[in-house]
Amino acid sequence: MTIRLLPETLVNRIAAGEVVERPASVVKELVENSLDAGATRIEVSLRDGGAAHISVTDDGGGMTRDELALAVTRHATSKLPGDDLFAIHSLGFRGEALPSMGAVARLTLTSRAGSAGGAGDSDDAGDGGDSDTAWSLHVAGGDSQDPKPASLPRGTRVEVADLFYAVPARLKFLKTARTETARALDAVRRLAMAYPHVAFSFESDGGAPKVLAATSGDLFDARLARLAQVMGRDFADNALPITAERGEMVLTGHIGLPTLNRGLPDKQFLFVNGRPVRDKLLLGAVRGAYQDFLARNRHPLLALYLELPPREVDVNVHPAKTEVRFRDAGLVRGLIVGALRHALAEAGHRAATTVSDFALGAMRPGAGGGSAPRLSSSVAQGLAEDSLRYQAPLGSAADAAPQSGSLPGLQAVPAAASVAETLPEDAESFPLGAARAQLHETYIVAQTADGMVIVDQHAAHERLVYETMKRALENGSVARQGLLIPEVVELDEDAVTTLVARAEELAALGLVLESFGPGSVVVRETPALLGEMDIAGMVRDLAGEIAEMGAALGLKERLQDVCSTMACHGSVRAGRRLKPDEMNALLREMEATPHSGQCNHGRPTYVELRLADIEKLFGRR
Repeated sequence: MTIRLLPETLVNRIAAGEVVERPASVVKELVENSLDAGATRIEVSLRDGGAAHISVTDDGGGMTRDELALAVTRHATSKLPGDDLFAIHSLGFRGEALPSMGAVARLTLTSRAGSAGGAGDSDDAGDGGDSDTAWSLHVAGGDSQDPKPASLPRGTRVEVADLFYAVPARLKFLKTARTETARALDAVRRLAMAYPHVAFSFESDGGAPKVLAATSGDLFDARLARLAQVMGRDFADNALPITAERGEMVLTGHIGLPTLNRGLPDKQFLFVNGRPVRDKLLLGAVRGAYQDFLARNRHPLLALYLELPPREVDVNVHPAKTEVRFRDAGLVRGLIVGALRHALAEAGHRAATTVSDFALGAMRPGAGGGSAPRLSSSVAQGLAEDSLRYQAPLGSAADAAPQSGSLPGLQAVPAAASVAETLPEDAESFPLGAARAQLHETYIVAQTADGMVIVDQHAAHERLVYETMKRALENGSVARQGLLIPEVVELDEDAVTTLVARAEELAALGLVLESFGPGSVVVRETPALLGEMDIAGMVRDLAGEIAEMGAALGLKERLQDVCSTMACHGSVRAGRRLKPDEMNALLREMEATPHSGQCNHGRPTYVELRLADIEKLFGRR
């Protein structure tokens, strides 16, 4: 076998296979060049998903005639001031994009240099002086022509036609035009989120262009406005600001409240030094920060911007530049997790506004697909009598009769235990208002200064118990209460073995049990703050949780799973009638407890309805 040099055309086509994967990668490279050239307005146009034609026009610095000819030469770039690959401050720097496109498609470059150029790439950069003439260059299948005079305002227009015509086998791997267009639009939106002061326009097959207007204000506010354009107004209304520093690393951005979540992690964005990247580190850090608030199949919405010295991150890992490698990945993960948890704690009991919007939408006539039901006079009268009975003032004779049972766990919180006895007259001024009724022995209705709040008593108390257990563990161990009569729970032998092997760890969580024969365990002590509960049900669920997590992880490492299960069984159950002082104690404790706006599985614990919105339902506004 003889070693030989490959032809230049073939070399370019091989390089194109790494850089030009699909139309979206062409769009990404060209838009990055425009941004590096200092553009303030970028217009993108596609036909047939980009396979037939792609056009990117900007008002950046542009290129001179000589630079235009050099731009289609491999490894020609203005984005590396020296030969240091660890001092990269631009989006593109390889100098392969335009030559690769010219090798597999029909490429036309038209550019006019202007004073706005500067930090641009050789792919799209000027020499700092204005030019009276625009120049155009055409490349087809790797064959380049000489530049010719053309007409164009300051800036650059790049047109890529008949993508992969020189390598038709690659066309077989493209998806439908709609799919390719969606991927190209996603690439533009990701870059737009990193550069909010730049205006973007995206048009496909002659349709109405999707416009992202340039946002104003400081960078933090401008980013949030751009995120609202891309991710929706709901995200902006329910976003928590992120600002954290660790050494030379600075993390900023916005994250959504846990109750604003999705079934896919497709709305999680990470930008490193202005570069949108896809990194497993982000997914792992976000999952760790939100693990106390969301079920495993739900994902939050967020956009994080990480700034760090170029030497601390390698952006040269992949030709597409969508992957990065951090020098200290653990430090980055710790910064992200810590910042997110701090912001979530600062949110307190706040829940997403989308919860109340959904509730109001469900109340509107016809929302359920049928007409509103009519009540008979006898039913209406009964409801009115019940309403009067439940709406009696707190502490009145209607509520003075003692009711069986007590509120498990709340007595363990001194701050909440005495709230009902000293409830001020302006209780409605509290964020969650004053309890006025309990519906279906499940939902607490509270009146606020400008509306009402409906609380799911089980979900709310589940979160309170869980947070109390976490605090107890941080302070040492959970207080236990001995059972007067130990309870025997029958299980299969594997479950017994699993629980007994973790008996010491369970004791630290307040649950003391031991083997009681081949097919059962005996429970002698339970966490004191759980009060009365279904011990057998909790033990069976715990056995399943521990078996699922495996033997490699300790229970404290999986605090969410174990404590959530225990808190769920020790919480106020649906169907339990509460006294007014218990309901108000629950509301006050929710206001003082972080993360109480959602239960341990990410479901909202309350819905807030503004009086103005309620009046709209009845046509009063």
